[in-house]
Amino acid sequence: MEGLIKKALGKGQADYIEIRLEDKAVTSVVYSGRELDSAGTNTTKGGNVRALYKGGWGFVSFNSMDQLDAKVNEACRAARLVGKGKSVLAKVPKVTADIRVSLKDDPRKISLAQKVALAKNYNQIIIGSKGIISSGVRYEDVFKKQTFANTEGSCITEERVYCGAAFSAVAKDGANVQRAHDSVGGTEGYHTVLKLEQNAQQTVKDALGLLKAEKVSSGKYTVVMDPKMCGVFAHEAFGHLSEADHISENAKLKKMMTLGRRFGNDSLSILDDATIKGQRGHYYYDEEGVASHKNYLIRNGILVGRLHSRQTAGRMNEKATGSARAISYQFGPIVRMGCTYIEPRDCSFQKMIGEIKHGLYVVSALGGMTELEMFTFSAMKAYLIRNGKLGPMVRDVILTGNVFETLKNIDAIGDDLELHGGLGGCGKDGQMPLPVSDGGPHIRVKDVVVGGK
Repeated sequence: MEGLIKKALGKGQADYIEIRLEDKAVTSVVYSGRELDSAGTNTTKGGNVRALYKGGWGFVSFNSMDQLDAKVNEACRAARLVGKGKSVLAKVPKVTADIRVSLKDDPRKISLAQKVALAKNYNQIIIGSKGIISSGVRYEDVFKKQTFANTEGSCITEERVYCGAAFSAVAKDGANVQRAHDSVGGTEGYHTVLKLEQNAQQTVKDALGLLKAEKVSSGKYTVVMDPKMCGVFAHEAFGHLSEADHISENAKLKKMMTLGRRFGNDSLSILDDATIKGQRGHYYYDEEGVASHKNYLIRNGILVGRLHSRQTAGRMNEKATGSARAISYQFGPIVRMGCTYIEPRDCSFQKMIGEIKHGLYVVSALGGMTELEMFTFSAMKAYLIRNGKLGPMVRDVILTGNVFETLKNIDAIGDDLELHGGLGGCGKDGQMPLPVSDGGPHIRVKDVVVGGK
């Protein structure tokens, strides 16, 4: 195979050419209510060629290796139609690597019947609970083998395995309908999805608890975010702002994200680190053959970095960060995150809560949206904080604000770092879901605008 790829690369005429081949198998089990909706394995196989000529890219995907030579020429012809400037890529080392998955409990060794039985058990816990009218349980494992080679001499084969499970529960009392969810996942093996009965039970408890919860009153609160909401904030509100493809093409954002600008106090550090083994957002090499890195974005309150592909790094005269990713061979790589989180400090959760007279403790996230520096996130649930103690659960909590103001208002960072992957993923430019992780410790933020009744 390596010989065929090198031979094909040699036939192209462009400033730079790369070939990426992919084999992928996705096994999933889905329960909806009391019914098993689907169970099985879907396999795909294909590849792509990306060529760069005078600053213009040509991209072609295919499903048969018999077409490789023709697709190289096709990508080069497309690049020549587009290219009218200068090709600039950040320099990176030539790499030869062969990385294979080696797990004691590789999900591929587990039978489909065992996976169905596992999902059925979790689903029964949820749908069999009093007050629950609907349930959802999804098991999924993904195996991907990717071979990358380019005209600079790199040749990398990397295998990746993800495995996870997701739960949802819907509770109803008259016209009041509430939903709770949870998701667990990573790259450590099948044991990741074992012994999750407590997660299923907690999902039920949350849905039933939300039925009884009052709507939160709108206003400004001192808010303590749990590690999941902290991760959503780090990823959605700040991580995407740090992606250099957006920065390099948007003058307003480029001015906002000037390196050296202070965004928070000395204890605040935000980073993206795809080198953390076991995390859903872990990988050794990105889809441009660049090694993953531990990339600080904010360090001790100061903006010190951003995420790059080779092209954006070359364009901005900075180093490539190993952040060019694609969800499959059908897409070209774009700048993405891996595992984004706020670095822990030394404040305990008890101290953080104990110093608040009137506030909110928000737990997990239902979703959110961002528009440049503005964000809106919905919490799955929250608890009032009164005189230093947790109070009753409240619902319909929506956090809004300006990310830069919010970063300045972080006045306590916890010592309890947690990272989360789950079965979701990041979406950008039509590529969804990309496996990522995010997280952080508990953090406390002053003057957060909360929407409610």
